[in-house]
This record gives sequence, structure tokens and C-alpha cells, in this order.
Amino acid sequence: MSKLVPFETTLEVRDTCLCLHTQRAARALARRFDDALRPVGITNGQFSLLMSLNRPEPPAMAPVAKLLAMDRTTLTAALKPLERQGLVTAEINPDDRRSRLLVLTDRGRETLASAVPIWRETHAAVEAGLPALDACELRTALSALA
Repeated sequence: MSKLVPFETTLEVRDTCLCLHTQRAARALARRFDDALRPVGITNGQFSLLMSLNRPEPPAMAPVAKLLAMDRTTLTAALKPLERQGLVTAEINPDDRRSRLLVLTDRGRETLASAVPIWRETHAAVEAGLPALDACELRTALSALA
């Protein structure tokens, strides 16, 4: 005989679950940034990925995956559309021919440069919409969960 979960438990989870509330907020933020970045042809996830490659020296996959909290397979899948668009290339690492370095192309840097003002404007609007909440404290709390 199966046990039933009372509806009150459903309400408890709906009202208190940090995971649910974080997922909902993340989806809403993702949609907002996706809409804002659409004119430059990238999503918020692609913006984060391109930004993670904006370094003095091209990074290998492992540190990028770690920064973005992705496994290598997910990162590889996320890179494919950016490579097709000519925004990123994966080049053989001259110090370790088994690994690849992720390189922003000129077009990738131009796209990122076009996206940054949009990100700044959208980000400022999001923070302004949190008047009762300190954005710095929120970032600290989210980092503690990550």
C-alpha cells in the first residue's frame, strides 16, 4: 500500500523550499537577461560563458567549467553553438596537446563588447527592483549556497 503525502506538505514545500524559490528566481532572471541580450544574438548563459573566456590568456576547459559550475560535457555542448557562430574556437594547448584552450574570436570579443552595456543596464534594473534587499548580501548568501 502506498503512502500519500498530505496536501499540507505540498503547501509547506511551496512556501519554504529554498531550492524551489531559487529555481524560480533563476528562471525569471534568465528570461529577463535572455530577452535583453537577444539583439546581440546570445543568451544569458552564452554571455556568462563568453565573459568567462575574457581573460589575458585563453583558459583550458577545466577552470571554465569550474567557474560556471558545469561538468565538461555540459560545457562542451554549450560551446558548440558559440563555435558555429564564430564567437569561440577551441585550440590545441601547446603545453599539453591533449587539452584545448578556449579562445574568444574577434567576433566573440565584439559580441561581448556589445552585450556588456545591455547587461549593465539590465543588471542595474534588477538590483533597483530589490529595494528591501541588499544585493551584496544576496550575492554573499547565494555564494554560500554554491
